[in-house]
Amino acid sequence: MRLAGKTAIITGGGSGFGAGIARKFAAEGAKVLIADLNINAARAVAVEIDGHALECDVSKNASVARLAYDAADQLGPVDILVNNAGITHLPAPLEEVSEEDFDRVFAVNAKSVYLTARHFVPDMKARGTGAILNIASTAGLSPRAGLNWYNASKGWMITATKTMAVELAPHGVRVNALCPVAGETPLLASFMGGDTPENRARFLATIPLGRFSTPDDMGNAAAFLCSDEAAMITGAALEVDGGRCI
Repeated sequence: MRLAGKTAIITGGGSGFGAGIARKFAAEGAKVLIADLNINAARAVAVEIDGHALECDVSKNASVARLAYDAADQLGPVDILVNNAGITHLPAPLEEVSEEDFDRVFAVNAKSVYLTARHFVPDMKARGTGAILNIASTAGLSPRAGLNWYNASKGWMITATKTMAVELAPHGVRVNALCPVAGETPLLASFMGGDTPENRARFLATIPLGRFSTPDDMGNAAAFLCSDEAAMITGAALEVDGGRCI
């Protein structure tokens, strides 16, 4: 029960890694609110873990502001914020990715971190405590050709994590990131350019441990970094990637 008495918000928690983190946090005693654009998926996970669900488009200021207001009203102060919501574009040469896809990737993967900071950090600073976890990617550390702008958005998230950590440390707020390799999530087919046995084999061949990251892997790592056991860790970008970045 490492998170007993804590309140956590997980964006994009209705599926994939976010759902795995939500389940682990609940098992560790946290009160969990799942914020997702797919409210039905969020509610399904919330029912499973006896948590809460709210609809939110993390790329829109008004939606994030409403999330912060409703979360405070329903649950009280937020101790843990997990910026998990993410999206990618299909593999393509960098000059062929549409402007619409580029804007969407950076709105969801980068602007969302800025927006949640605007609306949740002030209260954390005022209370002198808090943990923020950004779900980045090995793509931000060891980019793959064809996912250029997705790679860049995750690299942005890693740098944002480090600069947030430096600025917020004097206020008692820790900020870390997790960098998973691809996993069994709704984005897997997009990463691989199609979910086929051949593409899976080719992708898995680049991971020394020979498997994808799982929601349980992410939940375990997230629970540690957001717990008091990691009280001296801030600004880290922890690789949960089976050795992919070696």
